[in-house]
Amino acid sequence: MSMVLFASVVRVGDGLPLSASTDYEQDKGLQETKKHLKGLSKKLSQFPDRCTLKAGQYNVNFTSSLGVGYLMVCSDNYPNVLAFCFLDELQREFLVTYDTKRIISAVRPYSFIEFDNFIQKTKQRYNSPRSLSTKINLADMQTEIKLRPPYQLSPEDMGSVNGFSPHTTSKYKGIAPTQMLEPVALPGVVSCVLSLLCGGLNLLRGVHAIESILQNDDENFNYVIAFFLGTAACLYQCYLFAYFSVWRNSKSFLAFALICLCNMYLYELRNVWQILFHVTVGAFMTLQIRLRQPQGKAPDYNV
Repeated sequence: MSMVLFASVVRVGDGLPLSASTDYEQDKGLQETKKHLKGLSKKLSQFPDRCTLKAGQYNVNFTSSLGVGYLMVCSDNYPNVLAFCFLDELQREFLVTYDTKRIISAVRPYSFIEFDNFIQKTKQRYNSPRSLSTKINLADMQTEIKLRPPYQLSPEDMGSVNGFSPHTTSKYKGIAPTQMLEPVALPGVVSCVLSLLCGGLNLLRGVHAIESILQNDDENFNYVIAFFLGTAACLYQCYLFAYFSVWRNSKSFLAFALICLCNMYLYELRNVWQILFHVTVGAFMTLQIRLRQPQGKAPDYNV
């Protein structure tokens, strides 16, 4: 029978499952296909934003947008246009219901399990084609699929997900939409330059401290550690500003805390103005990291 069997919503960055339909099917082939979804969820960022995988008597279809992936398993004779209309409907509702910050901050699997109610209702509608004719515009999706057909995944693309070598590299790695960040503004550039300056000053003072230790055994080696930790914290903040990372805001705050601790320890070697400069730059950089929000690919509903 032609029908939608299972659907799930995952976070593209790390494959964290956010919601999924309740599964009552006990078919062994379906259960085996669903096992592949876990591995596929962790590789979504390596593929285009609309794909299909043939898995025996089932098809796995998925779309991804704004850092969230929508996957479904259907019978192999289920119409392609209906499958992607189904995923498109899940995507629209999920983006309206949950904001980006909440999605990024989710830690536990199935944090949005209440979305299962919408998935189940939508499944029932799409498994009863008579109820769909007046509620979805198949012509728009048919046109979109003709203009930009889904990429057909192969076992080589899937790599270790389907039991093949884990060393196989997808040729789409880095092309599919991932968690991108908003364009860099002038304050962000200034904060990066100042943070690199602070890191360079810490590194220079650390090298001088090592030279001093070699010449005088009475010098405290802990100062060297503090200088180099300060350098590492400044550089790590620049990295967090430039690239997306899970728990990015928390990491930037911890890096800022490390900068403050290092400068407190180096109080005897620096005057108040120098310490204030390093701490201020660290705080400014932390603020810029927080202000530069993730920006995924916009949903292309009407290509």
